[in-house]
Amino acid sequence: MKSKINNIEDLRVEIARLSQLKKEQECYLADQYLLLKHKVEAPARLINTLTSSIPGVDFVKGLFSAFGGGGATKVGAADQSNWMARALQLGLPLILNRTFLKNSGWLKKAIVLLASDSAVAQVTQGKVSSLASKLAKFVRPKKSKKKHKDIAPLEELESQDVVNFGIPPDSETY
Repeated sequence: MKSKINNIEDLRVEIARLSQLKKEQECYLADQYLLLKHKVEAPARLINTLTSSIPGVDFVKGLFSAFGGGGATKVGAADQSNWMARALQLGLPLILNRTFLKNSGWLKKAIVLLASDSAVAQVTQGKVSSLASKLAKFVRPKKSKKKHKDIAPLEELESQDVVNFGIPPDSETY
């Protein structure tokens, strides 16, 4: 609905009308956004209510929460060592039960499970990285400087008046 603007007063009225229209449209779009967001979050809310009554789901969520980047918090060094300790708490008993404790009874397995949990609590990201660097330093070959007997040291070359680069000074090489 365009109206013909003849003077400054008509311009001010039109600006006021358009700013009011803008506010109404922004309000409408904000309401529509909230309704859409509520509809999209409905399946997640349903799953959260179902899983909240199941024991052990929080532990599994906590284990894998450090891997996903969708959380509101940043994954810092403390969280990285935390996920590693959690993964070891789950993985170490499984590995031990399938390898060393294959034919042992449930009492031995339970004792080893408790001992491995306390051992895993001592493991941090810093300790693992320091162990890996020590192992790499041990395996890495020693660097030795090769001395070439054919070439004179740089100090001797600087003391000469003319440095020999292998090309005669009077040659016609371009």
